[in-house]
Amino acid sequence: MHRFYAQPQNFSDETVVLDADETRHLRDVLRLSVGEEVSVFDGTGREALATVMETGKKTTLLSIIEETAPASPESPLEITLAPTVLNGERYDLIIQKSVELGVTRLVPIHTVRCDVKLKDAARRLERWRRIALEATKQCGRARLMKVGEPTEFFDLIDQQAAKQIFMFSERGGANFPDGVPGDKITVVYGPKGGWEDSELEAARSAGVRVVTLGGRIMRAETAAIAITAILQHRFGDLN
Repeated sequence: MHRFYAQPQNFSDETVVLDADETRHLRDVLRLSVGEEVSVFDGTGREALATVMETGKKTTLLSIIEETAPASPESPLEITLAPTVLNGERYDLIIQKSVELGVTRLVPIHTVRCDVKLKDAARRLERWRRIALEATKQCGRARLMKVGEPTEFFDLIDQQAAKQIFMFSERGGANFPDGVPGDKITVVYGPKGGWEDSELEAARSAGVRVVTLGGRIMRAETAAIAITAILQHRFGDLN
């Protein structure tokens, strides 16, 4: 079943309107016709089975048959993932796999040893959000993973000061805890070459828990998948 996204305001009780991008995909790529059944979700958890009623140049009108449950349920653990920005397509992979693993929010961060300038990261934001949307359509989630504005590491620590934060480090970290208080967690991990001492000191001063995965050193894209999967297994719904 082909799956489409429409913003919440485009849903009514009986119909859904697809925007120009989704219409182009439905009409020109998939070549769907009036009367065919599709699935549509709104990015906030709502999903429906619908039929194509009318296709125009910029919009498509769908008729809702019934509300349905998303193919992929949301995890009870709300993970905010904050990985250091990387060059090239490796960060695209992090975005995609974070969606598939059930991350709630991703915040690209700039660290002392980051190879990408903050302003250059900001230019890639819309691309990352498009990747997140496409990954959501493919994996069956009905809730979009939010991709936040690129942020300086020290600013993120200040913003998240009252929240449960784990900072993964290959050195100076404690063992992974047996439990976490509550159902929300922020996970920060760093760049090639590891964290600067000033970053580790700032994190500890802000009450961040610095932890290690047995001292293993991983590529950033590997760490994103491994850390998220471990957290979902231990405290989420992958058990």
